[in-house]
Amino acid sequence: MRSRRSLIDYSLARRAALTDLRVGRASVVDVCDAHPYLLRAAKFHGEPTEQPCPVCRRGRLTHVTYVYGDELGEASGRIKATRELAAMENVYAEFTVYVVEVCRDCGWNHLTVSYLMGAGEPRQRRSRRRAAQT
Repeated sequence: MRSRRSLIDYSLARRAALTDLRVGRASVVDVCDAHPYLLRAAKFHGEPTEQPCPVCRRGRLTHVTYVYGDELGEASGRIKATRELAAMENVYAEFTVYVVEVCRDCGWNHLTVSYLMGAGEPRQRRSRRRAAQT
């Protein structure tokens, strides 16, 4: 994906949450609190990984990718497969991608990364420039 920018990696926050669990500052109930809709999204729309769950260690993590952006209209807030993002970046000026890891066995969930994608300018401006070039 050529236009991925403004990447934010949440691995330090993830590590802090897991440390809190291991030293007793948080309970399994606190960190394994996935909403039923998120669990359902992971089941039907998520992308399975080979990573074991850091909490229960028996389940494999699933990545659920959400997209948000003003230009997306009703598609904002929807789940998209990673392969769909490449096509979207050529159509929309800017949208934000959030990737959440989910364990369907114990309910662990954590935002892993977020980033911006898109062509960089609104669709209307791009079409005018293309028309002027022809």
